[in-house]
Amino acid sequence: MKKIIFLLLMAMVMTMSLTMSADDDDRVITYDQLPQPAQAFLKANFATKVPLLVTADWDDFTIRYESGEKIEFDRNGEWKDIECYNSKVPANAVPAQIASYISQNYPGKSIIKLERHRSVYEVKLNNGMEIEFNRSFQVIDMDYDD
Repeated sequence: MKKIIFLLLMAMVMTMSLTMSADDDDRVITYDQLPQPAQAFLKANFATKVPLLVTADWDDFTIRYESGEKIEFDRNGEWKDIECYNSKVPANAVPAQIASYISQNYPGKSIIKLERHRSVYEVKLNNGMEIEFNRSFQVIDMDYDD
């Protein structure tokens, strides 16, 4: 019983600290206030994860999970940034061309961060390699994060 109370108190402290550290423009919202495409994406890819904090600002939504994942969505509910430093980006969230390139060129490595911008995708692997793809899924830049 003491362990359960301790865990609940720790969760409350973490939630409060994350809420206080949110940007000034961010406001805490409920999961149900996320756009439907964002909710569908999260249900398909993060259904087993426990949400810790959901925030919104004027142009995007962010959800953080207890296990450390962070996903950002645009105002339409389309993902734009997936960070999974303690795990890996779910395979269903990775475009097939990127997944194929990574499996062929970096077998056994996992994608821990995936960003989507207007003209590029940015990928970070668990070995520190950062790869940038254009919208045609051609590699346009590579870097190694020491």
